[in-house]
Amino acid sequence: MIHSYFAMKKLLDLKKRIIDVVIISDVHLGTYGCHADELLAYLNSIQPKKLILNGDIIDVWQFNKRYFPNSHLKVLKKIIGMAAKGTEVHYITGNHDEILRKFAPTSMGHFNIANKLVLNLEGKKAWVFHGDVFDVSIQNAKWLAKLGSYGYDILIKLNSCINWCLLKLGKEKYSLSKKIKESVKGAVKYINNFEKTAADIAIENGYDYVVCGHIHEPKKEVYQNKYGKTIYLNSGDWIENLTALEYSFKRWRIYHYNHDKLLPFFVDEDVKEMDMNDLISSITNKKDKETNAIMDLFNKQSLPQDRNWM
Repeated sequence: MIHSYFAMKKLLDLKKRIIDVVIISDVHLGTYGCHADELLAYLNSIQPKKLILNGDIIDVWQFNKRYFPNSHLKVLKKIIGMAAKGTEVHYITGNHDEILRKFAPTSMGHFNIANKLVLNLEGKKAWVFHGDVFDVSIQNAKWLAKLGSYGYDILIKLNSCINWCLLKLGKEKYSLSKKIKESVKGAVKYINNFEKTAADIAIENGYDYVVCGHIHEPKKEVYQNKYGKTIYLNSGDWIENLTALEYSFKRWRIYHYNHDKLLPFFVDEDVKEMDMNDLISSITNKKDKETNAIMDLFNKQSLPQDRNWM
């Protein structure tokens, strides 16, 4: 039995896709809309050299000790376990997990926390940041943004009930939030302005790629103005779209979980057995002040956002 388990594990490891860079964002662990099981299956199917978590991975805004299921904890354990095994993990802070900006920049072995990141990819520069700096509602009226976040979470719960009924009737799933975004002119204009602003600033600063999250809209598009051009990329989310960005062989692609059939990849045995303290300690080989600080992050107050994002 033990031999067959390790044989199966070795076979699954061989089938993992080796990718240079993987970027995910807007997972919102701790909310009802988060698809943690699907994300865990995806993470178990890949072997990235760099894993970039581009903001809003943990939803501190809506964090509730009464709701943080085991599947959500497994995602955190898997990510830290990947760092312990040699994957270079970069946690870019977002608005829902802005409390981590207190620790940026911080490095613990292969695990790094930052507010932005610039990658050199075969001689081209990629500028990675969450994107909430462009959101006026967050900068000037955080309470309004939080109210909208709670409303979005309720909408996702309602949508789950509707989709359950549709699947029982043999019909396709329906996205209420996407329909609202497409039908409300203000939402369409906001998304277009967001993408254009990010691209224009990237061109101005000589970046070949600009990679964002925040608006939950996966996209890959070439933007050009009179000063030059850049490729705008958005990693989408793991609430509705279940998408990620992957970079290999000098090109970017958008990965869609719902379009790819994944084998039933199992959680690594050490991730199942180790607790969070052990996993974090395995990165640094010691328990230091930074480790304890991160473990206590949910007990601290949110801090003002760092404006130094360029």
